[in-house]
Amino acid sequence: MNELRAAPNQLTLLRLCIIPFLVLAVLDGHYRTAFALFVLAGISDGLDGLLARLLKQRTVLGQYLDPVADKLLLSTLFLVLHHEGLISRRVTVLVFGRDLGILMVAAILYAGVGMRNFKPSIFGKANTLAQIIALLAVLLGMFYAPPIIRVVRHGALVATVAFTTISGFHYAWQVARRLSPSEQSS
Repeated sequence: MNELRAAPNQLTLLRLCIIPFLVLAVLDGHYRTAFALFVLAGISDGLDGLLARLLKQRTVLGQYLDPVADKLLLSTLFLVLHHEGLISRRVTVLVFGRDLGILMVAAILYAGVGMRNFKPSIFGKANTLAQIIALLAVLLGMFYAPPIIRVVRHGALVATVAFTTISGFHYAWQVARRLSPSEQSS
C-alpha cells in the first residue's frame, strides 16, 4: 500500500482517471477539452518519471502501472477516434492489436516462466512518439486545422503504421531470442 502513496504512482493513477473524461469529451465532440486532457495526461506521464528519479520513489508497482496506463490511454484514444471516424480502421487495429499482444505475451511470460524484464526498444519508443504526435494532430485538427496540421497528422499516422509494425516484429524477435535454449544457457 505504501507504493500506491508514492507521488509518481499518484500521478499515474491520475492519468488513468483522465481516460474516461477524455473518451467522453471526444464522444461529445468537445475536441478542445479532449486535446487539453490529452496534454494533461502527457504532462502527468513526464512528471511521474521525473518525480520517481528526483524523489527516489521508483517502485515495482510504478514499473508495471506506468506502461499499462500509457498503453491504455493511447489504445483507448485510438479506438474512440476510430469510432468517431477520425482514424482509419487499419491504423487502429494495428495499434490496438500490437499493444494487446504485447500485454498478453508479457503476462503469459511473467506467469509461465517468471520473465519480468520488458524494456521498450528504440522502435517501441519511436512508435509511442509517432502515436502521441498523431493523436495530438487529430485532436488539434478538429478545432484548428491549418494545412501544416493536416500534413503532420498524415505523416504521424504513416509513421505510426510503420513503427507499430516494425516494433511489433522486433518485440517478437526479442522474446523468441530470450526464450531460445542458447540464450538461456549463457
